[in-house]
Amino acid sequence: MNTLLFEIGTEEIPAGYIRPALDFMADAVAEKLKEARIDAGEVTTCGTPRRLTVMVKDVAESQKAETTEVTGPPESVGYEADGTPKMPAIKFAEKVGIDVSDVQIKETKKGRYLCAMVAEEVKPSAAVLGPVLSELIGKIPFPKTMRWADLSVTFARPIQNLVAMLGSEVIGVTFGDVKSGNTSFGHRFMCPGEVALKSADDYLSALENAKVIADISTRREMVKAVVTEAAKEAGGVILPDDELLDTVTNLVEYPVVVVGTFDEAFLDVPDEVLITSMREHQKYFAVVDDKGALKNAFLVVNNTQVKDLSLVRKGHEKVLRARLADAKFFFDQDLKEKPDTWVERLKRVLFQAKLGTVYDKVERIKSLSGAIAEAASVDAETKVNTNRAAELCKADLVSQMVIEFTKLQGVMGRVYAQRSGENEAVAKAIEEHYKPLYSGGALPETTEGAILAMADKLDTLCGCFAAGMIPTGGADPYALRRQSIGVAQIIVKMGYTFPIRSILEKGVSAYAERLDVNVDETVSAIIDFIRGRIDNLLIEEGYPKDVVASVTTVGINVVPDIWMRVKALSELKEKSDFEEIAAAFKRVVNIIKKADLPKGACVDAALFEGDAEKDLMAAFEATKGDVEKALDAGSYDAALSAIAGLRPHVDRFFDDVMVMAEDEKIRANRLAMLAGIAGLFGDIADFSRLSA
Repeated sequence: MNTLLFEIGTEEIPAGYIRPALDFMADAVAEKLKEARIDAGEVTTCGTPRRLTVMVKDVAESQKAETTEVTGPPESVGYEADGTPKMPAIKFAEKVGIDVSDVQIKETKKGRYLCAMVAEEVKPSAAVLGPVLSELIGKIPFPKTMRWADLSVTFARPIQNLVAMLGSEVIGVTFGDVKSGNTSFGHRFMCPGEVALKSADDYLSALENAKVIADISTRREMVKAVVTEAAKEAGGVILPDDELLDTVTNLVEYPVVVVGTFDEAFLDVPDEVLITSMREHQKYFAVVDDKGALKNAFLVVNNTQVKDLSLVRKGHEKVLRARLADAKFFFDQDLKEKPDTWVERLKRVLFQAKLGTVYDKVERIKSLSGAIAEAASVDAETKVNTNRAAELCKADLVSQMVIEFTKLQGVMGRVYAQRSGENEAVAKAIEEHYKPLYSGGALPETTEGAILAMADKLDTLCGCFAAGMIPTGGADPYALRRQSIGVAQIIVKMGYTFPIRSILEKGVSAYAERLDVNVDETVSAIIDFIRGRIDNLLIEEGYPKDVVASVTTVGINVVPDIWMRVKALSELKEKSDFEEIAAAFKRVVNIIKKADLPKGACVDAALFEGDAEKDLMAAFEATKGDVEKALDAGSYDAALSAIAGLRPHVDRFFDDVMVMAEDEKIRANRLAMLAGIAGLFGDIADFSRLSA
């Protein structure tokens, strides 16, 4: 058993490309080893801006021996009656590489067929992996690729070097005009030149000696340690930022930290602006004091150890000074106007060609947020605050600061609202209405923010569906999936029990003058779309797929109830007799679905022919009251428990009674009773979708 090493050496690859590429390489190599019948152990990856590497432990020296049974034509086609081989048998033998005398006859369900046991060729692993790894390079996905020299191949950046080794043996890999060897390369500046490897196991230590920390997790911890220590020297701590930490880790091969400072006068600018300017443009870490207040210091992680760090520091300070001066200028200019003056300018900002301007969107958000506030029965003050926040929610999009730093939309809206004298509830709602900013992100904390966030997201959903811009496959340019998830999460968090359909009808109707839209069909399509996102959320939370499907299929109009219904049904499924319960009620549902029951059919006790019918009807009437009380109290577990108690009576009914009786009146009477039972849980779950 040997270690497989495969390194692709390149010019500097963008930080965001590295992790996805390595994940693909790890999965692809593991799959190819399996396909090639090569036993192997753990697959790991390493990466820096100048190399993508996959390593596999305990790789077998050769392929695993395997014999495959190959089936040929029928015996009657392959042989004469006296057993003489005909041409089909001869050709079959040639195809599988054996003598025709070694062809066997196999008895199958379809008859007697020719078959052969073929031993797969066993090759050395190194010989098999060469072509496999060569092909793999060109399949690694990147957001953008490039060509270089006069070659036809493409990659994220020009490939300079390839290392492919199995133990100490070099594997022949070729891509473009680059051929593999056992030589990697060290840090471009601190240890330039070749790094010869005697064995694949020497890789990490050899590169570390050449000032390259190839393992990403090790390098990340180094970056974290050096910036943490440097922040202490600057009299504070680093502002936590895992995303920036990941980015910086993949910008360097050997981290060296530099501490810089900026003029305290810039601290008059909001912290968010300073942090964004340092983070987005320069990839600098911000420093805060023990109370969380921003200090006039920053940390930069360089890729090179230099003799004079003060010179490097001055360079970074000069660059940042210019950035912060621009930010302060934009901020000061914005403060000369009030957000109200920006709202009118939104008429010149296009939201979407079919959906109008951002100003149009603001008007729709005002209307929709008012409807949500009314449905949620919030107090008068909250309604006023929500309406005012809706008026200003997009105003900062035309501010100079947001035009320069688009990620500050909402944040600057809150800052400018505060500076212009708006109350805190209005200001905070303006910032919160964009939340959640990403999957799993923080949700709005205030009622005004939650209502405004829902209105904004639902308006986008309604508009895009009304215009036919529905996500397909991986394409979702308006992030409608994320917006749907955000709406569902906000409703659940706030506990809003109003029907979502009525809000969607209002949202779609707002586009009636602009678009030719069927409101009912569009709303139904949006609900189906949201249902799919809710299904995913529930499954990610660990609920069984069949339980989720059985609940959401019957309706998602009152979103918080979905979670309660799923929880109650999941708990019922854990009971020892659940299989019998599910089978009984599945049968009820399936019969009702297939039967042609007249509308308004009622149960007539005079038509009962036996005790099983009478007992079931009595149990149903007693249970119905218990279920109604439980549902009025919002206790779905109690309702389902009561319904489950009907199971013995349902079982006896099916054992003793022929539902589809020849007498039409008796048949309809029995179906009406079953329909009543199905109605008990019809708004909770569809039992026909449950697995045992």
